[in-house]
Amino acid sequence: MPPLPPEARARLDAFLGRIEEVSHTLVGYPCSQDFNYPELAPFLRYPLNNCGDPFADSIYRENSFPFEREVIATFQKHLRAPLDQTWGYVTSGGTEGNLYGLYLARELYPEGVVYYSEHTHYSAAKIVRVLDARSIMIRGQDNGEIDYDDLRETLRLHRDVPPIIFANIGTTMHGAVDDLRKIRAMLKELAISRAYIHADAALSGMILPWVERPQPFGFDAGIDSIAVSGHKFVGSPVPCGVVLARRAHTERVARSVEYVGVMDTTILGSRSALGPLVLWSAFQRWGEDGMRRRVAACLDMADYAIARFEAAGIPSWRHENSITVVFPRPADEVIRRWQIAPHEQIAHLITMPHVTRDTIDRVIADVVASRLPVPSGP
Repeated sequence: MPPLPPEARARLDAFLGRIEEVSHTLVGYPCSQDFNYPELAPFLRYPLNNCGDPFADSIYRENSFPFEREVIATFQKHLRAPLDQTWGYVTSGGTEGNLYGLYLARELYPEGVVYYSEHTHYSAAKIVRVLDARSIMIRGQDNGEIDYDDLRETLRLHRDVPPIIFANIGTTMHGAVDDLRKIRAMLKELAISRAYIHADAALSGMILPWVERPQPFGFDAGIDSIAVSGHKFVGSPVPCGVVLARRAHTERVARSVEYVGVMDTTILGSRSALGPLVLWSAFQRWGEDGMRRRVAACLDMADYAIARFEAAGIPSWRHENSITVVFPRPADEVIRRWQIAPHEQIAHLITMPHVTRDTIDRVIADVVASRLPVPSGP
């Protein structure tokens, strides 16, 4: 290829400088930055493409299927998914995983109704529109969990229709985990035998496997599918994720594609082959003990943030096993400076692995300064 013109090179250099500068202020969004994958750079020279089922043998050979299969096995182990009863693939991120789970549910129960909390990620409302699926939004509690009384009453009123429940395993703003035991007990009490539960575990799906006393979150808790992001806690330069589902459901949507010689049970046709390489490399580097230490350090950092907020007279809190620290919404200039995610009267910072004590101290100092009355002129 011809070299970049000097003006284009200069533009990229300027862009890199800006990204390096703002990277030090990322505290409100769950994207890890403690990674580096130099060994993967040579693969950018090839048109790697994971098209179709990663467990098939495609005619198109420039793929990373063997690595994708190992990644899936790793997630199956830690999300408590029986190997012989579940299937999965590496996605472009949490939204595709959520779309896949609800797509399977809609194919299983075409007349079903999707129930999701008002605290659910915004992708849920978008997905039900894409699928043209019936849906009902359930009230949420102040702590971010779904309102179980509202869910139960709504299910009772629509007992004749299979429910498709979109459960949150770590809500976007609060880090709240919906109680899967309560939901399963509710279905049993109402004698609802045809139901589907999809779990959105974008961030917490790679936190809960590494703590001593996790809330129920995996397939052993009765879910039918789960979506986890790879660029959140694991860390990736490109958005990616993993979706797992019960094999019996995925087989309903499988289609043979002669063009590439595989069955396709995925949403996308062409898929990134770099995502599986990134996730595989991350687990090779960290290992289980490394991931466990990483989670523990992030939880300790969240407690440090709460203690610093308390010392500054600012209320803050987090859920058990969550690294999302919720506090009152600060001034707009603080939100912009620190890339803090706000929602109505609250905001949060997330103690991802790259967030240090010094960073937290500076954030809280700015929050405190923004709350002080502005001196009047002479």
